[in-house]
Amino acid sequence: MKWNLRLAAANRGIWKASELQRMLAEHGLVISAGKMSGLWSGNPASVKLEDLNIICVALGCEVGELLIPEPDKVTRPTQDQRDSVVASSGTTVVPKRRDGRSLPPV
Repeated sequence: MKWNLRLAAANRGIWKASELQRMLAEHGLVISAGKMSGLWSGNPASVKLEDLNIICVALGCEVGELLIPEPDKVTRPTQDQRDSVVASSGTTVVPKRRDGRSLPPV
């Protein structure tokens, strides 16, 4: 995914990170200068969905304007690679109940 906050902000006449930071604070998202720098400069390590929602509201945009898919960057394993992973694991995954109780016999 490509993070596109800076362009989305520029399309709305917002040219400074501090200006967007103030707008976000007005909508209830108070973030540090360091985190704002990460959001503004390019690739943030993570963005909470709640924060993403506030950013969209403050800018008046859709999520698709902020997050641009890049399917060409996804590498898909070949069939041989998938088969070797399955063969090398050699274990069977057995689901467990969340409450700790065992499942009935099959």
